[in-house]
Amino acid sequence: METLEENKKKFFKVLGVLVVFLVIYFAVKTIYEIKKTSLLGENPTPATISFSGHGEVTAVPDIANVYFTISKDASTVKDAQAGVATIENSALGILKAKGVADADIQTTDASFNPKYEYSQAVCPPTPTPIPLNSSGGTASGVAMPVYCNPGKQVLTGYTASESITVKVRNTDTVGDIMQALGTTGVTNLSGPDFTIDNPDALQVQARKLAIDDAKAKAQVLAKDLGVSLGKLIDFSDDSSQNPVMYAENKSMVSSLAVPAAAPAVIPAGQNTITSDVTLTYEIK
Repeated sequence: METLEENKKKFFKVLGVLVVFLVIYFAVKTIYEIKKTSLLGENPTPATISFSGHGEVTAVPDIANVYFTISKDASTVKDAQAGVATIENSALGILKAKGVADADIQTTDASFNPKYEYSQAVCPPTPTPIPLNSSGGTASGVAMPVYCNPGKQVLTGYTASESITVKVRNTDTVGDIMQALGTTGVTNLSGPDFTIDNPDALQVQARKLAIDDAKAKAQVLAKDLGVSLGKLIDFSDDSSQNPVMYAENKSMVSSLAVPAAAPAVIPAGQNTITSDVTLTYEIK
């Protein structure tokens, strides 16, 4: 039969084994957590390198935007709007005759506003003594008119206006169209703004060129630095369309003053679709 002393020895022996096991367990777990949080010198953020690329595609614009305003003054809103409608019907008739579709004519603003003038009444004249001679004799005279205060704003009529944007798909006819519109009484006739109706396909081409440019730079620089490119970890794209502006557009304004002259030829030029991208790679 085991004695009390032998039982104590067995107990402490088992307890010691358990303590050693727990110490090893927590030590392993601590080392694992330290590695996991990169406290043993490992860098959690991989080294990276970025490259920029540029691509551009040029194309001849296929539409021209023209803008004009119709404005009329009258004593009533109805008469002012009727005056606008008369000019508008004439302008729309010209656009239709030139082959512009209804869907390409858009009213961008329509309004009417009251017109006021500042009015100030003249005060009744008051007799003013006027010296007759050096002896001191006087006679009654009439003083210069004096305006009484305060004055007031007086409604004198109304101004109706309408702003219209026209999309001309046959850019060869834009000069003829603008000259014809100038004879109808429209105001603030401006344009044309040459652009591309659907630039998405060109934008894709420009972006591909920009990506290829960035990749080519990445290969060259990686070789020069003696590093290897890893996976692509970031991409950014900053794309835009930059129309080429021509001074010849302004010649259309002066040509409107001579309706009998031949319509001005307005060069459409070229529009440039650009794309700028940045590629970021992990390096090894």
